[in-house]
Amino acid sequence: MSPAASPSGEAALTDPWVALEPGADPAERVRALRRAHETFTAVGAVPRPVRPVVADSWRRSARAGVGPDGTASVELADSDLGTYRAEHPLAPVMPLFRELLGTFAADGEHLLAVCDTHGRLLWVEGHPETRRKAGRMNFVPGARWSESAVGTNAPGTAVALDRPVQVFAAEHFIRRVQPWTCAAAPVHDPRTGQVLGAVDITGGDGLAHPHSLGFVRAVARAAESELALLAPRGPAADAAELTALGRDEARLVVGGRGVRLSRRHSEILVLLARHPEGLTGDELLCALYEDESVTPVTLRAELARLRRVLGPGLLSSRPYRLSVPVGSDVAVVQHRLETGAVAAAAAAYSGPLLPGSQAPAVVRLRQRLADGMRSALIARRDPDLLADWAHAPWGEDDLDVWRALVAVLPSVTARARLAALEAELAAPPGWPRTAPR
Repeated sequence: MSPAASPSGEAALTDPWVALEPGADPAERVRALRRAHETFTAVGAVPRPVRPVVADSWRRSARAGVGPDGTASVELADSDLGTYRAEHPLAPVMPLFRELLGTFAADGEHLLAVCDTHGRLLWVEGHPETRRKAGRMNFVPGARWSESAVGTNAPGTAVALDRPVQVFAAEHFIRRVQPWTCAAAPVHDPRTGQVLGAVDITGGDGLAHPHSLGFVRAVARAAESELALLAPRGPAADAAELTALGRDEARLVVGGRGVRLSRRHSEILVLLARHPEGLTGDELLCALYEDESVTPVTLRAELARLRRVLGPGLLSSRPYRLSVPVGSDVAVVQHRLETGAVAAAAAAYSGPLLPGSQAPAVVRLRQRLADGMRSALIARRDPDLLADWAHAPWGEDDLDVWRALVAVLPSVTARARLAALEAELAAPPGWPRTAPR
């Protein structure tokens, strides 16, 4: 059956996520897309035959400040890249990706690529000559290919939308990427459903076919099944993971079960995860409450409620401690900072620790972690890492980071933001310009 005809006489795509239906003329579609891309970059209008998914992506790319003549930047290299890849949850399924896609990529002069949830490429493998050509546009391991960095592209857009997607030729936002076609699908944690990254196949116009999108979608599902099989069983399955960065209410995953915690319970879990040896009631009381009038009875009642939330056997007492090993995103960031893997630490830092918490021990830990990240980024002087922090909600007023960014990348936008910040933070007339230390 041929594709249905649109009122304009163009073939209407039956699947909006597929770039080119069978029977369509690739050369004619490329010419039409290039004209549409020029129109959009000139006046901001998106004419036909641009698919809605691509038009929306172009608009997001423009709002993110991506220029059509830009290029990807490499954010992870050498030890940072090696450390990050080794620890990444998609590392165990790389043999599966190679088995299912490796031969297809090599024989078809394509590339197999895997990115993380931030769009950073972790692995790029396949035909040697194709890899060499892709390297000219920084389609290499460690480079950031998120939509917000390089505009519309299959791995970045698949992660942004959490959907398998195909991007054909001039549908790419950046011009130097427009000779390429790619298809990518997100890969999820089978326990939590969170996006871990995406698997991608990149090459020439021959990939502009529904089969390539279906293929990469099937590979992503196979990877999720493999991750489920690889999940630890027996006693190790009781190990817990705590996510507390960038959120007021932490999430605990234990035994395959996800639990969203209240703010107070989040604070308790963060502290107990940091002290596996346990804390006494008095230590917890001082760590959690500024008000010295709060009694041990209040704390015991809170812990009793937490014990019911967690289920039997997870919270022990005398001292209070968790009875299973607990990993956390806080510990990951701290470990990476301690080992000098700054870019990998920045990739794992998704925001301040329990930002709404006023518990004294949490406030101190939150500040130490943020200060450690800031100091490491300023010392590294990497413009991309500094820009990520400066443009994040927690860094938009960070004067020291903006000064460091302008020192290494004095763009008009960055200089203007720094000037505005310095004006906002300037002392009133007659006051010292430098705060006492």
